[in-house]
Formats: sequence, C-alpha cells, structure tokens
Amino acid sequence: MGRADDFCHVDACAAAIRDAFADYDDRFDQITSRARGRFEQRDWAGSREDAVERIELYDHSVAEISATLEARLGGNAADRALWSAIRDRYAELISPLLDQELNKTFFNTLTRRFFKTRGVAQDIEFVALDIEPTDRITHPVARHNYVVADGVENLFRRVLADTPFAVPYADPDRDAAAIAATLRERFEDWGDAGVLGVELLDTVFYRERRAYLVGRVFGRDRYAPCVLALVNDGGGLRVDAVLTTRQHVAVLFGYTHSYFHADLPTVGDAVVFLRMLLPGKAVDEIYTVLGRAKQGKTERYRHFFRYLGSAPDERFTAADGERGMVMAVFTLPGYPLVFKLIRDRFAYPKNIAREQVREKYQLVFKHDRVGRLIDAQEYRFLRFPRGQFADAMREELLAECRESVSEDGDDLVVHHCYIERRLRPLNLYIKEVAEEAAIAAILDYGQAIKDLARSNIFPGDLLLKNFGVTRHGRAIFYDYDELCLVSQCRFRKLPEPRNDEEEMHHGAWYYVADNDVFPEQFPRFLGLNDTQRAALMAAHGEIFDVRWWQEVQGKLRAGGYTDVPPYPDAVRLPGNRSIAAN
Repeated sequence: MGRADDFCHVDACAAAIRDAFADYDDRFDQITSRARGRFEQRDWAGSREDAVERIELYDHSVAEISATLEARLGGNAADRALWSAIRDRYAELISPLLDQELNKTFFNTLTRRFFKTRGVAQDIEFVALDIEPTDRITHPVARHNYVVADGVENLFRRVLADTPFAVPYADPDRDAAAIAATLRERFEDWGDAGVLGVELLDTVFYRERRAYLVGRVFGRDRYAPCVLALVNDGGGLRVDAVLTTRQHVAVLFGYTHSYFHADLPTVGDAVVFLRMLLPGKAVDEIYTVLGRAKQGKTERYRHFFRYLGSAPDERFTAADGERGMVMAVFTLPGYPLVFKLIRDRFAYPKNIAREQVREKYQLVFKHDRVGRLIDAQEYRFLRFPRGQFADAMREELLAECRESVSEDGDDLVVHHCYIERRLRPLNLYIKEVAEEAAIAAILDYGQAIKDLARSNIFPGDLLLKNFGVTRHGRAIFYDYDELCLVSQCRFRKLPEPRNDEEEMHHGAWYYVADNDVFPEQFPRFLGLNDTQRAALMAAHGEIFDVRWWQEVQGKLRAGGYTDVPPYPDAVRLPGNRSIAAN
C-alpha cells in the first residue's frame, strides 16, 4: 500500500469512526428525548423499554462501525501502525468537540475489540491516567437563576411556571407553598435572611416514574442541593418531594439506581455541576448514572490504575465476608472496589452454569434496580502486576479461576470480571456496630427485600452475607448467581408431615422443584439474635409468609408495578407521605 493509499485509509477511517460516534450520540439523544412524553403519558412500560434500548445501543453501534472498517481495511485491519495513524487523525477531527472523552472511549472500545487488547495498548489507544477529563471543560451547563424578590413561595411559583408539561400541575400554588414552608423549616439555622435564591439546571432529569428539577438553593453565605421530584399520578402533576441534603441526593444519583434520561447538550459540564453538588461522588459514578456507562467504566479504570500505581506496596487480598461458592472476590484494601471472577467449578449445592451467572448480571444491568441492586460493571482483559497479589489470593485465582485468569510474564491478566463498589457485608456489619445501628440495618434489609420483590426481583438467597451496607446505612443486594424474577418462582407453604416417618425424615420428604420457594424457612438461617429477629418480624414479618409473595405475584401478573420512591418518606412534602405514585 502506498503513502497516498495510507492517507486515504487513515483519513476515511478516522472520519468514519467520528461519524459513527455522532450517529450513536444522536440515537442516544433520540431515545432520551422520549422520556418527557413517557412521563406525561404515564407510559411506564415504554420508559422501561427505552432504558433497555439505550443500554444496548452502544454495543450495536460499535458492531456496525466494526463491520464497516473490516470491509474497508480488509487484510490491513490488524495493522497497528495504521491504527496508530488513525487514532492521531481521529484526535484532530474531534479536537473542536466538547465531549471529547466520550469520543475517545468509543475509539478505545473499537480498538480493544479489534485487537483483543490485554491491559493497555498505548500505541493505538487514548491513554490519560493523569488528567481529569473535566479539567478541560469550559462550557457551562445551562442553568436558570431565581432570586427571592417577593417571597420564596412566589419564587417556586415561577419555577413551576417555567417548567411546563403537556399535563398541567394539579395545584401549583399548593406545591409552591409547601416547598417554601419545607425550606424554611430545614434551613432555619440560615438566619433571618434564609433562602435568597435558587439555581436549577434547564434540563429535566427522568427516571422510572419521576421527573427531577436539579439545582441548588442559596443563603447569604452558603448553599445546599435542591432537587424537586415531580410525579404524574393521573390527576395532574405534583411536587412529591424536595431533597436538600447531599446524602439524599447522593443516593438519588447513586450506583444502586438505574440510569437517568436527561437530554443534556453536553455531558461533561453536567458532570462538573453535579460534582459541585456532590463533592464526595466519584466522577465515574456520575457519568454512569447519566447513562454514559462506557465512559463511567473508563473513568473507573483510570482512577483505579492511577491509585494502583501510587500504592506499589499494597496487595490484593480476598474481600471480607464468607468465601463465595460461585465467585472469587478480591480487593485492594485502600480502594473501595471489589473484583468478582466466576470460578471454574461451583461447590454443591450450586446448580448453575457459568453462562447462566453472566445472564443474571445482564438481567440486573438492564433491570430497574430500585436503589437495592449494586451496579456491576463488566470488564475484560485487565492486566495487574503479579507481585501485587497476596500469595494466597494469587494461588486461589490461578487454581480455581483458570477460565478467567492467566499469567503473562510478571503480570496476571484477568480475562473477565465484574467490578463493584465495596460494601460491608451485612452479616459482619451487625456484629461490629451498636445494637441500635444493627437493628436499623436489619430493618432496611427487610425493606430491601420488599422493594426488590415489587420490582419483580427475587434474590434467591436471603442470607445476610449476600447483602452489603453502604456508607449511608442502606442494605443493598450484590450476590446475583441465584437471582431470578419473582414471576418465575413458585412460592409454597411447607407441607405438613402426614406421619412420624415423614416428620423424622432427614431433609425434605416432599418434592422440591428448582423454582420452588418456601418463605417460612428463611428466618431460621439468618443468624439474628432474639432482639434483632423480633424487630425484623414486627416490621417485615410478611416477607416470610407465602401469601404475601403470592399477592405480589398476582399484582405483577396483572400488570401492576409498585412505585418505589428513591428517597425516604421524610423528604416528601406534607400530605404526600406514604402516598406512592401509581
């Protein structure tokens, strides 16, 4: 191939990749823009379909441009020097764009799949472990500022008037008055001046059955987050809740919820604004919850390996908790992530294949997580220094995870794994904290099971070791190998023995199918003390009653979809508490 041909290939391929990402981005925006109509029409099934379609779009787009490039390059498709030149030309083409990082991640995804890269290929990828992508952002996210001129109540009347929908507000005056009264009560310590102004993003955020106005509220010398949650319950729109603490907003934008649909002109500037509201929130989690999951993975990788390079004496060890029969789990003690690898063989009584485990994780990835399922990101071909593993951990991986791990010189290459935020296992947590905190966590565990059930998720195994506790004290399920849909289970009452022989029989004397579940058996295996067990039974005893599960199944079969608010009852406006969106 001559130099002229080389240039033509380089220029044409770089332009094709740029255009492919632009096409992906356009289709991403088209799906996202449906969220407003779904909310106005109360089309909750349609919004769930949109969420899955948007998640699947990235891989579809990468596959399309991959096929195009393979046809264009033919036998030169594996020419690394050519790809290096394509990368450099691509960088020139995207240099005027605001969201360059998203374009670069798209390119890296493409090359990694072409070359099945193990670790990092600096000759053909974009690599920047030391630069924050948000440092280059100068385009401010569109905002609307309101100043208190004639009272906080009138300010929020203007806010609602400036945010019209095809469905009218049921009673905007009542909502504005309730918001004003709520803010006065919460910011009583702000002094006589109190709330002086509000700044809100122009973009409305949608997820599940709610729309959110996101911004901050100002006092004389301080500010706080301010998020208005709107619901459409069939009788007009109403403001359901006002979130004004970083903790509540962090949970709303957290890694246990599904992704927002927000029609943002650019993404990076919104990340900067949200980071200002939530300075403790990792940038990768913000990208991810905005629907940019691939960029979230890139940022998680970049931050982690930058830390790893700064801590050469730290060793990967087994994560705290009971040894998993399906997964080997390791962590770096100084960094809040865990790495989960599927074992080659599963110990009895696990009756599941490797591919089925991956299917469970895919189900969670695309399902409404209702704030109770951790976001597990799938990674391939990660390269780690062999010497940075504790001996026992390295030996376990090489002995029991050969399908997922191999040695390559001084490195271990992890062919496939899931990476999650590290939580404290619930069974350990309740032994480490005061009894009051332990009971609070156990009660939230019971609520978590209810929230999951109403979203059609059955954990499969309700043991405390399969749940973790976040820094906000929330119980989250993170062990997915036995997870299934509630609608697929057969919930049964334990049969009564008919004679002494059946009563004394070791194990079950009755037939048990794979999908049979006996809720009344659960409490005996939880390992709670008498006080903890009594508290759980008093607050959530119905989860151990077969009739409750059958009732949930009936509602699901009838098309019912119980609303699970992503915030506590306490932040809802007076009159809305304990009222769910239909």
